[in-house]
Amino acid sequence: MKQLKLWRLLALLLAAALVLASCGNDDDDDSSDSGTPVAQATAASEEPEVPAATAVSAAPVVTDEPSAPEELQEISLQLQWVPQSQFAGYFAARDLGYYNDVGLDVEIIDGSVDIVPATVLASGGADFAISWVPRGLVPREEGLNITNIAQVYQRSGTLQVSFVDAGINDVTDLEGRLVGNWGFGNELELFAGLNSVGLDPQSDVTLVQQDFNMTALINGDIDAAQAMIYNEYAQVLETINPETGELFQPEDFAVIDWNEVGTAMLQDAIWADAGRLADDAMYRDIAVRFVEASLRGWIFCRDNFQACVDIVVGASPPFGGPSHQAWMLNEVNALVWPSPGGVGVMDQGLYDQTIDVATSQGILTEEPDAGAFRTDIAEEAVANLVAAGYDVYGNDFLRGVVQLQEGGN
Repeated sequence: MKQLKLWRLLALLLAAALVLASCGNDDDDDSSDSGTPVAQATAASEEPEVPAATAVSAAPVVTDEPSAPEELQEISLQLQWVPQSQFAGYFAARDLGYYNDVGLDVEIIDGSVDIVPATVLASGGADFAISWVPRGLVPREEGLNITNIAQVYQRSGTLQVSFVDAGINDVTDLEGRLVGNWGFGNELELFAGLNSVGLDPQSDVTLVQQDFNMTALINGDIDAAQAMIYNEYAQVLETINPETGELFQPEDFAVIDWNEVGTAMLQDAIWADAGRLADDAMYRDIAVRFVEASLRGWIFCRDNFQACVDIVVGASPPFGGPSHQAWMLNEVNALVWPSPGGVGVMDQGLYDQTIDVATSQGILTEEPDAGAFRTDIAEEAVANLVAAGYDVYGNDFLRGVVQLQEGGN
């Protein structure tokens, strides 16, 4: 009888344990249905949550409780200009959920003519910024502690464009001409190109302040206009030729490409706060994830052209119409791909050329120190993408053909 009572007591205890375990599982299920996207799990702790902007690395806390899902970390990206295919990879990464996949909720902040991304970044107005390399290096030389963490564009997109009947076939033909440029640091490739053939920009040509369009060239107010291959050059090809009643064609224009002249400078790159990278392990981790997802967006735009154009056109408000954005993405892809060292990884030779141009033109007083750019973050992001099966080089990339419409519509 004693043995029977003992067995009954054990059975009761076992039943009670099963009830308690069942209640615990119900609690776990309720927490997993909260709807919060899960990117990473961290060990649970009774300490209050540390904001992402100030979190530091620490040894994980081991407890008996399961890890709670981590909420998306909110960060921001400052663009250099308004929404357009120049920034297609970032819009794709946002709209396709690539940032969410790595635990980030990214706000993309529009740029404008009076916004300096480096200043916004250094002041804490954004966590990351897109800026041309010289436009980041000048504020850095003036004291802003920022650094280039991913060189997305491998080539310059700046041209000098003229009507073919003007006879401007190379840089030497600019002598004595009315030469348009935007200023604000955009003229450096032009000035270096003139110097490379022995022409003084201040005396051998007449410099004309140009608006950010091609009206002055079309109206005959200047002989050669500054243009980005992905933007203003498309604008002249979207314009009706009054002599034919049809759109102007590429054969109507002569183009000087500063990449071919040898005075091109690197342009769009991802910049970060160098001080935060040094002091905040969480910020560096976010930087790797942000770069990885952004580069994944650029890979998508390379391999899914029309879908990427549609994403940009859906941006609010995009610059130009659908055919203009398609032209822009086609040309921007050609500035990114191929990426011989892996997308986002700095090419030392092109960086050195950029510094040579910037210092020779007096835009930089001296060569920047080694902290001006770093490759470890982009290299880690690229390694993650390679491990996931992505082509990070784009060696087979070929520029497509885009049919422009009047006004870019």
